[in-house]
Amino acid sequence: MQLAPRSTRLWWRDAVTYQIYIRSFADSNGDGIGDINGIASRLAYLKELGIDAIWITPWFPSPQKDHGYDVANYFDIEPDYGTLADAKALIAEAHAIGIRILLDIVPNHCSDQHEWFQAALKAAPGSKERERFHFLDGKGKNGELPPNNWPSVFGGDAWQRVIEADGKPGQWYLHIFATEQPDFNWEHREVREHFENILKFWLDLGVDGFRIDVAHAMIKAEGLPDMVEPEAGNEMLSATQHPFWDQEGVHDIHRSWRKILDSYPGDRMAVAEAWVSPATRIARYLRPDELANSFNFDFLISLWEAPFLKERIVVSMAAMAEVGAPSSWVFNNHDLVRSVDRFDLGLLNVDKSTLHRQGDPKKFNLERGTRRARAGALLMLALPGGAYVYQGEELALPEVRDIPEDRLTDPRWVMSGKVDRGRDGCRVPLPWHHDATGAFGFSANESLKPVEAWLPQSDWWGKFAASLQDGVEGSTLTMYRKALAIRKAEAGLGDGPMTWLDVNDEVLAFTRPGNFACYVNFGAEIDLPAGAEILVSSAPLSGNKLPTDTAVWLRLN
Repeated sequence: MQLAPRSTRLWWRDAVTYQIYIRSFADSNGDGIGDINGIASRLAYLKELGIDAIWITPWFPSPQKDHGYDVANYFDIEPDYGTLADAKALIAEAHAIGIRILLDIVPNHCSDQHEWFQAALKAAPGSKERERFHFLDGKGKNGELPPNNWPSVFGGDAWQRVIEADGKPGQWYLHIFATEQPDFNWEHREVREHFENILKFWLDLGVDGFRIDVAHAMIKAEGLPDMVEPEAGNEMLSATQHPFWDQEGVHDIHRSWRKILDSYPGDRMAVAEAWVSPATRIARYLRPDELANSFNFDFLISLWEAPFLKERIVVSMAAMAEVGAPSSWVFNNHDLVRSVDRFDLGLLNVDKSTLHRQGDPKKFNLERGTRRARAGALLMLALPGGAYVYQGEELALPEVRDIPEDRLTDPRWVMSGKVDRGRDGCRVPLPWHHDATGAFGFSANESLKPVEAWLPQSDWWGKFAASLQDGVEGSTLTMYRKALAIRKAEAGLGDGPMTWLDVNDEVLAFTRPGNFACYVNFGAEIDLPAGAEILVSSAPLSGNKLPTDTAVWLRLN
């Protein structure tokens, strides 16, 4: 098969996108909170890493009840992060060195401080202000019961009763997430127009696309009926079509957004955070007139087992091929336990309990988890399509388990009755320097102590620092840089075909164009093909042997 030059392909079909959790990436002004100018200060690092685009978590004004996913104003910048001028400068600087910018847009809900919701609270039941959200009378003799049995993702009911102007309990409003995150009513024309204007505002400023938060949630089933099995809970990834997930009407929204994106030059795109399963349901979001990418969550929560991973790769690629879309691979993000821990402990990240979310620390083996995470990275980056890398993944950061309870910030912690410690463990500010000065280099304020960052850094955090890995043969950072450089240089990597090789049930092996091959060994040591050139490996090889929990890229004869 003759491949088109990479320069002529749609950029997002093979892009490697680096996720920046803005509060935790780099702090330029010394207040212990990451910001836009902090991102700008690390653009050279990102360029050397070899990524194609960055996705920035919400940078809009917000009370930070869910760290930016509770948006108060979609047309401005959170003061903790900078100004619109800073944002414009960052976009220009990134573009100047060939890095594209994706913004995180949050359309399902807003902050309870958004001017529309504040107006709704002041307005009467049945008013146009309340029609922009889901306000309903409660059940029971005096409306004291929620309108239906929907649960919140973060714990408890998905409904909150308000106090009306007369001082008496009144209607209830829907919040699939935190109480401070009321859901928009996407059946309302003004809501749709509002978000179309939001997209155009940021596209006009030069952003290259959007990550759409809970892209499968905006439309609710007509009449907001009860869940048939409320005991099943409200897990994000579900094969069940709940009345608040994956309703057919969301696709009309995405088609309208695609038209807006296509009206701008430069192949603007959107990637869906659509927690749906199986892959055939994900593919529906990627039909030619809808979105460009969707995160592959079945792959994201995979166990470290060869048959398990292979099945999910095969199914995903087949489903995406049916709609002409590329697969997108990801092993880490800001919502999940880091792969170092997950691959070691066998976590699937689909249970809310502390035990299953964090795993048993007594059973955790850092060396083994790191070895598997590194091998997983080479697997992911060798597969056809695009890939997403979460900040710190290139440093092999583990989950932080020792954040004091009084410093936990995730709304999951409180709303679960302090059972689920939440997502803070994968959001701790990055260690740029190995010494503790300036919170391990996270902050420009050299006097800032690690414990004074917005999420406290542990004393041991510095041993994973970028400064200790920079230029060091065998470090995880060096491995990522090598792999991404090879991926960029090889026309056959990224978008394009692959062929599986039959080795054994404990090995995933496949070829790509240009005599490229990837081998990932989950079992006993195996022999590699004789005479093959070693391009990069996730761990040292033993002669021509591939050890367990190791991946290698080869050039075959």
